[in-house]
Amino acid sequence: MSVVTVTYNSRRHLKAFLDSLQTGLDGIQDFEVVIADNASSDDSVAIALSHPVRPRVINVGWNSGYAGGINAAVATVGKDSTLLVLNPDVRLLPGAARLLMNRLLDPTVGVAVPKILDEDGRLTLSLRREPSLKTAWTDAVVGGKLGTWIGTGEKISDPTRYTADGFADWAEGSAMAISARVRKLVGDWDESFFLYSEEVDYMRRVRAVGLSIAYVSGAEVIHIGGESGTNPSLSALLTRNRVQYYRRHHGFLLSAMFQTAVVLGEGVRVGTGPTHRAALWAALTAQ
Repeated sequence: MSVVTVTYNSRRHLKAFLDSLQTGLDGIQDFEVVIADNASSDDSVAIALSHPVRPRVINVGWNSGYAGGINAAVATVGKDSTLLVLNPDVRLLPGAARLLMNRLLDPTVGVAVPKILDEDGRLTLSLRREPSLKTAWTDAVVGGKLGTWIGTGEKISDPTRYTADGFADWAEGSAMAISARVRKLVGDWDESFFLYSEEVDYMRRVRAVGLSIAYVSGAEVIHIGGESGTNPSLSALLTRNRVQYYRRHHGFLLSAMFQTAVVLGEGVRVGTGPTHRAALWAALTAQ
């Protein structure tokens, strides 16, 4: 198993992430830790190099984005290695990696994803439906929270889906195990997304080759979480990539209807803060 993470000014989280690997990888005898650093200006690289797990650091040389960083790291990894791709603000709980790796022994499974908890140990709703007109208009008209409750939004909120193993179209991309078979069939991550929607694209391609995305309820990780809900620039990027992802796979009319739904959803919430204003502009101008 090759544990891969991408850092960009990640000093706040990196030590705790690396510390968690020492028990999170229990049961994995043969592993390496590879960090792709996207030209951090803080001491992320120094923290990594001084840590007892002795990660191998790839200096990308510029901020290549999340997908670019993953590709840079994976290019240095053996072709027969299973990947465990983790955000640097993830904490593996004991034995999580082994459970994910075991799930990949099923030849029909291409990616295995864990149960994700927040810092307080509460469940994060990490499973998703493929973006569609139904999910977009549900989230726009009734709102994301109500949309998840009625079961037609993009986010899967049924609590029973998180208590037992199962499958999903895709899952929040902070933690995932990827089989060596998938690596050979699917290839690199799409770097044009830079950040956000790259995991949606990757898992769509996994499903396109006939393999599934499996949820492993017993494998648990803590994810501190990003800033897309509070940072206008990141909110805009997330929204733009969401529209662009859908457009890549659908014709003009369906894409226009999807984009209209996103514009409507952000428009009705534009008065609630700068992140929605930034997202609205991104939705209006997405090409």
